[in-house]
Amino acid sequence: MSEIQFNDQATGWAYQIKRWVPSAIMLPIMIWLIMNRGTCTWIDNADLVIHEAGHLFFVLFGKFIYTLGGTLMQILLPSLIIWYFWRNSYRTGAQVGLLWLGQNLINISVYAADARAHALPLLGGNKVYHDWTYILGTTNLLQYDIEVGYMFFGLAILIFLMTLLLPLIFQE
Repeated sequence: MSEIQFNDQATGWAYQIKRWVPSAIMLPIMIWLIMNRGTCTWIDNADLVIHEAGHLFFVLFGKFIYTLGGTLMQILLPSLIIWYFWRNSYRTGAQVGLLWLGQNLINISVYAADARAHALPLLGGNKVYHDWTYILGTTNLLQYDIEVGYMFFGLAILIFLMTLLLPLIFQE
């Protein structure tokens, strides 16, 4: 009987450690993403495809939503993945989705903050307009592009914190 208790106790400790392994693995990735905001990586190229697909998906909803559609898709796709894994009680999958959402929000923060500067190269070159110049200009917020960018950046950091602490609130 004491051997069974020992095994149960060992499984309990092992389970608790195992719950935090994804957070420990993701922490350095999050720190790197935060410290290298604005650095283009391979995942940003994948996000660009998703962003452009968002424009196509929202083309029927008028110019404003069409323009916002790229950013919306960058938020919606990871959010759907988070929802799917959460609904199916798969914490690690939800954490990966949250990490991806946070990374996308950092990407969006750079793009939004560039609305007046136009320093980022756009897909299509000079033939296309800057999404966030249009979005913020239409809403009379263009002078706040840097602040809007930092708002998305702050939201990314909050998402990262939630990702790290998910083992505390997620009951399997």
